[in-house]
Amino acid sequence: MSSLPPAFTETADAPQLPQAGLPAPAFSPLYQQIKGLILQSLQAGEWKPGEAIPSEMELAARFRVSQGTVRKAIDELASENLVTRRQGKGTFVATHAERHVQYRFLKLMPDSGDASVEGPAQRHIVECKRVRSSADVARTLGLRTGDAVMQARRVLSFSGVPTILEDIWLPGQAFKGLSANQLAAYPGPTYAMFELDFGVRMVRAEEKIRAVLPTAEQAQALQVAPDTPLLSVERIAFTYNDVPMELRRGLYRTDTHHYHNELN
Repeated sequence: MSSLPPAFTETADAPQLPQAGLPAPAFSPLYQQIKGLILQSLQAGEWKPGEAIPSEMELAARFRVSQGTVRKAIDELASENLVTRRQGKGTFVATHAERHVQYRFLKLMPDSGDASVEGPAQRHIVECKRVRSSADVARTLGLRTGDAVMQARRVLSFSGVPTILEDIWLPGQAFKGLSANQLAAYPGPTYAMFELDFGVRMVRAEEKIRAVLPTAEQAQALQVAPDTPLLSVERIAFTYNDVPMELRRGLYRTDTHHYHNELN
């Protein structure tokens, strides 16, 4: 009898050659399988954002693999900013309440100084309501057309100057009860509030960027002339296992700010 749990077999480390004429079986290294199981626990909320996960020794015993295999899986999770290692303290679930995680998702920077000097944006929530999703929003969020979504619109200002106009759509079931007061009152990053109040952690995002001219309504909201070029940023944010949880469409003024991206 193998001492490995049912999820693992000897073929994980020593795959058999395919028979002639048959396609090669998919091969996943053992540490990748362990990474997948840890991700499942993160997605299920076994360990909350900011909490410590079990030690490498404990996880090795739990999954009946070597400590080195667990370490390799955790190294990969850390490189993807899903967990953070703290010297002498252990490994913790990454959270948007941490400064370095916040700035992974904050891309608009002031031309003079950094964002921490500028301070947090002032938020004006124009609306926040439960609606039926359109076809394109449903497709983006993996829903059916007409499924409930929470739709919010807000204006973010810096030093009293309206700078960002955002429309946000969130799956209605996961964000049931989200209110304008909640969006406006939380003092930290919005993604941190999503973690704390709804148990949803955004772990990565995809963006499309283009230059556009605003509509009359958008120009009025940002207090710019109708012929002012703006930066249009469409973001899809995902939780664990690439489940889409947010569609965000923003218009950015760039007369005093610039869009900053770090490429590794």
